[in-house]
Amino acid sequence: MPPDGTGPLAPAVAPGPPTGVTAVTLPEGVLPSEGGPLPAGAPGQRGPCGIASRGRRKSGPGPAPRRRVPRPWRLLPTPTGTPFTFTYAVLLCATSLIYAHADPAVVHALLQGSSTDVAHLVRTPELVLVGSALWVAGGVASPFAIGFVLVLTALERRIGGLRTAGVFLLGHVLATLATEVPVGLAVLAGHLPDSSLHRLDYGVSFGVAAGAGALAGLLPPWLRVPLLAASGAMILQDLLAFTDPLTNWGHLIALTIGIATWPLVRHWHTMRGAPSAG
Repeated sequence: MPPDGTGPLAPAVAPGPPTGVTAVTLPEGVLPSEGGPLPAGAPGQRGPCGIASRGRRKSGPGPAPRRRVPRPWRLLPTPTGTPFTFTYAVLLCATSLIYAHADPAVVHALLQGSSTDVAHLVRTPELVLVGSALWVAGGVASPFAIGFVLVLTALERRIGGLRTAGVFLLGHVLATLATEVPVGLAVLAGHLPDSSLHRLDYGVSFGVAAGAGALAGLLPPWLRVPLLAASGAMILQDLLAFTDPLTNWGHLIALTIGIATWPLVRHWHTMRGAPSAG
């Protein structure tokens, strides 16, 4: 009996869950604040902002995209990044030193022996096609020497060394044959003297022109158009000067050969997984 005698004492009852919410017993050792899905019927836990959640962490904003930093040194060849262009450039520097400092008679004999004229192409085509590409007409300061470094470096970074060598060799060989075979036929027909069979022809210019044409296909339009315009203007200027029309026609042919390789070099570029051409 209570002190006031009003009736029996009611038993104490523990407060239950709010109306409409089913009580759920969590497994032993699992706290409501731990991550992971909660059992069905468990009330959502309140996050740091007072918003009910079920153990999911709201992901924040991702890292800001990195801006591409210009790297002008990539315009030049390196032993590891562009081994073909680097090795070839060193070889051309060596032959240019020979051309500049060796005895003129020795230099003339070397050039004559590696010339891709008709007489040599008939006797030793493989030897002269390779030997003629070891010299730079005009030295290392000539436009084609500078173009060699810039064009082949950019092309090799996009399609690899062996494929760059293939594009260079394709332009060098086909443009040489396209200019020398008509000379041989003209001599046989009596339209040119026999001395035309021994004209001095050497240098890397045909390969560089083909490389420039191929590279243009991998560049965005704002770079492609100036490259083709500059190359075409230089070749046409030489043609109009008429100083060496046979070689100048070879430059135009080589540039066209490079442009014709666009589907192939673009496929190589995609397969290589190179960064954007821009």
